[in-house]
Amino acid sequence: MITLRGAAVSAKIKEEVQKTVKTLRQTPKLAIVRVGENPADISYETGALKKMQSFGLEAESFVYPGDIAHEAFKEEFLRINADPSIHGILLMRPLPKQLHQEEIESLIDPKKDLDGISPVNIAKVFCGDETGFAPCTAEAVIACLKAEGIAAEGKRAVVVGRSMVVGRPLAMLLLKEHATVTICHTRTANLAETCRGAEILAVCAGRAKMVDRRFVKEGAVVLDVGINVDEDGRLCGDVDFEDIADTAACATPVPGGIGAVTTAVLAAHLARAAALQEV
Repeated sequence: MITLRGAAVSAKIKEEVQKTVKTLRQTPKLAIVRVGENPADISYETGALKKMQSFGLEAESFVYPGDIAHEAFKEEFLRINADPSIHGILLMRPLPKQLHQEEIESLIDPKKDLDGISPVNIAKVFCGDETGFAPCTAEAVIACLKAEGIAAEGKRAVVVGRSMVVGRPLAMLLLKEHATVTICHTRTANLAETCRGAEILAVCAGRAKMVDRRFVKEGAVVLDVGINVDEDGRLCGDVDFEDIADTAACATPVPGGIGAVTTAVLAAHLARAAALQEV
């Protein structure tokens, strides 16, 4: 089995980003908005800050207490949203329960919405309109396929996961690549059987090592989007990587796979957003 590592894909994206940045009047700046001290959010924030710096981009974190009131947070968010020096916003989700997440998502400027959470950008993803921003993780999956020269056209693709963060938008992006797509989830009857019909299997269910060789067709491409911690406290994906090694043709590891590409896509979105705002 070939291991599809994200580092090479990220490096290619970096080259394109730096070409774009050279054409701009000012350095693109990212605002990372975080509420509370969720360890997963902090980890992603740290990785994103490092990635922006390595790509020659600027980034600033805006951190608020986990018990901040909705109106107070809304006021802060609108201030960030309106700041002309900020070209892109990454809102760490889910927000605490006292904050009305859907309202905040609807307020974000679509031109600064780098992770495809605004109603405008979501609609564009589902319409196949490339002028918007798709969620970074979903786009990272497509970037990995293209970097390896794996064509989705005509292939049977199965997406395990139905969230608006990855599963549903990824299904739309695969459809745009002319794959025939089935969306499954953890309550799908005969899930393993459905997955075995896939030539391209993308797993974003959020369950550690749920997918093993029983789910994988001989010679399939497996894309593991999951980030979990196993019983030994180590990072792992939704796929049992070792168990599918003799069945899949290629697969992305965790860590070092899709996650490494996701922050590179975020950087690419930031550069594109800055270019659009200069027009």
